[in-house]
Amino acid sequence: MEFFIANTVSGLAYAMLLFLMAAGLSIIFGLMKIMNLAHGSFFILAGYVAYSFSRSGMNFWLSMVLAVIVISIFALIIEKLLISRVHGSETDQVLLTVGLVFVLGDLALWIWGGNFLSIPVPALFDYSLDFVGMTFPAYRLFVIAMGILFAFVLWYFEAKTRVGLIVRAGVDDMEMVSALGFNVKIIFSGVFIFGAALAAFGGVLSGPILGMYPMMEWEILVNSMIVVIIGGLGSWKGAFIASMIVGFVDIFGRIYMPTFAMAFIFILMVAILMVKPTGLFGRVES
Repeated sequence: MEFFIANTVSGLAYAMLLFLMAAGLSIIFGLMKIMNLAHGSFFILAGYVAYSFSRSGMNFWLSMVLAVIVISIFALIIEKLLISRVHGSETDQVLLTVGLVFVLGDLALWIWGGNFLSIPVPALFDYSLDFVGMTFPAYRLFVIAMGILFAFVLWYFEAKTRVGLIVRAGVDDMEMVSALGFNVKIIFSGVFIFGAALAAFGGVLSGPILGMYPMMEWEILVNSMIVVIIGGLGSWKGAFIASMIVGFVDIFGRIYMPTFAMAFIFILMVAILMVKPTGLFGRVES
């Protein structure tokens, strides 16, 4: 039982990291119809940037804030200079963003090298909690709490704010939103930056748990894409539920049948799509 609960906590922590990555990816595609395969690069680059800041003497929290800001600005530049030029062409988007993944991956390899790197656990959470005879790393519990907090923030933003109403309407009918006088370009840029910031935040949080290493961007991207497909395009709620499903399947699959762990995730995705082709919370576009 102790083994099961401990791995459940690990699965939840990994699920929340996937959620932070996949939620932004899902919203960006749902609203902007942009397949940004470089989203995983934002995740790992944030970890590398925060690592550099922490190595220079900054504490974890300041390193996190600065890394998220840096990646958000970088994402805005990418969106304005490159991605905005291929809007409307999914083939061009895929080719462009896949190229970006290779370029950014080589850049990270040149700057930080090919060794495994990790960010030290912040002193505030560098301990374990004992509960009914079991030990839980405080930092993993903090990551779980952050994922749940951001799920609540996304719900509040979508359901209770005027901007969230505009974004939700834009997912359904962007042409109508534009006709009502809202600046679509600003909405696009804001959503893209927000999605990149979520990925960056998740990338820094993952630093003490997953670390950073070459090709990690592809691994996190593949699982995030599966989360988006299972949850449904444009749905943060779908991303949240699907992240927990994929997180648990991945963790327990690696423990009990490591050879087939990834296959189980793909089988699960196919099974769900056979029942609901649009994903758990996806909707058929009219």
